[in-house]
This record gives sequence, C-alpha cells and structure tokens, in this order.
Amino acid sequence: MADVLVVTSKVKKYIKENGQCNTASETIDSLSQAVEALCKRGIENAKADGRKTVMARDIVTDHL
Repeated sequence: MADVLVVTSKVKKYIKENGQCNTASETIDSLSQAVEALCKRGIENAKADGRKTVMARDIVTDHL
C-alpha cells in the first residue's frame, strides 16, 4: 500500500459534517491516489517550465 497523502480524520470529519455520511477506508486510498496523481502532474509541469518549484498553476484540476 502506498503512503496516505490525506489526513484521514479531516476527510472523515468533512464528509460527516457536509454529507452526514460515513467514510469507507477505500475512500482514503482513492483520495491519496488522486492527490499523488495531481502531484506527479504538477512536478511534470514545473519541470517542463524549467522550474524546481511546483506552483499552484502546475496543479491541473480541470477534470474535477
């Protein structure tokens, strides 16, 4: 299993407070995978721009 890249307690709290729903453990895994993919894309975009710093503009969320 890969590293968890989201704060589990915060995600569960957000879902409970905003949707009155419980959170399955695989939800955290799925969110972590999505964050990892966003970070990888951000790294690629920064490098393509000749930078070593990932900036907000490098994180593409058009599909969200």
